[in-house]
Amino acid sequence: MYGLAADAFNAEAVAKVFEVKERPSFDPLIVHVGTKKDLEKVVEIPEELNELVWDLVNEFWPGPLTLVLPKVPEIPDLVTSGLETVAVRMSAHEVMRAVAKELPVAAPSANRFGRISPTSAQAVVDELGGRISLVVDGGACRDGLESTIVAPQVGEKGLELRLLRPGPVTKEELRKFAKVVKPKKTKEERVEAPGQVEGHYAPETRLILVEKVEDFVPEEGVRYGLLSYRGEGKTSLVEATEWAHVEVMSPGKGKLAEGAVRLFYCLRQLDAAGVDVIVAEPVSETGIGVAMMDRLRRAAAGSRPAAE
Repeated sequence: MYGLAADAFNAEAVAKVFEVKERPSFDPLIVHVGTKKDLEKVVEIPEELNELVWDLVNEFWPGPLTLVLPKVPEIPDLVTSGLETVAVRMSAHEVMRAVAKELPVAAPSANRFGRISPTSAQAVVDELGGRISLVVDGGACRDGLESTIVAPQVGEKGLELRLLRPGPVTKEELRKFAKVVKPKKTKEERVEAPGQVEGHYAPETRLILVEKVEDFVPEEGVRYGLLSYRGEGKTSLVEATEWAHVEVMSPGKGKLAEGAVRLFYCLRQLDAAGVDVIVAEPVSETGIGVAMMDRLRRAAAGSRPAAE
């Protein structure tokens, strides 16, 4: 995922990131570090979590796992939206690591708030052209989805990982280190990490997620685009209507990993196709499919209503 980066210790620089993205101040940023050792520049690891945290770091870094831990005082409150914790990760991409080795950077995805995350330099230009002065082209993204976010904690029965955002590192992989739990819902929901806002990852075009073939009833005169998983099969909507445009995430193969890499790219293609409504098929909620469905549900929740 392409990011919009600023010195994580410079509140003025971080404020510019929020301004360019039109990001609300209640949505915290992820801080990226260049080496595992740099984690200690950003967080204060509680003694009871020390072993678990370093086990996770040594297993998944560099890679798409973000840890939420108590921040050091030097991290501005703007980065964490006033929280006493900060989200931190070490990217697997050599360009991002090279930048972060110079200093930790606060780097959300390089798109306007709530919109489709960019997976190429051109997508960044399309989103933020004229708002930023430089784009470092590191090639196409390898994972396609944003990182998994977990908050290590001590639960009633031992160490736990609170799953704040599903991503490429799956629950099955995390369970090898500690019990994985979902955040408890409260009346006063507060964003603890990026990507938790209900309406997120949305295209400009209205998007609906159709989880059952029989639930889709096309309206006359509406130009529909289809985001299909395989482009075929009994659960596919390919034959449901005369589609104006079709994008397939994993053509014929049905491989979740391939679909995850292509998800945002396909959404952008459909968003640019001039259709009235984008219809998305579901994927199996296993492995990285959990993260894919999370993104699709949030994209549908953030989609604009149909014109009256």
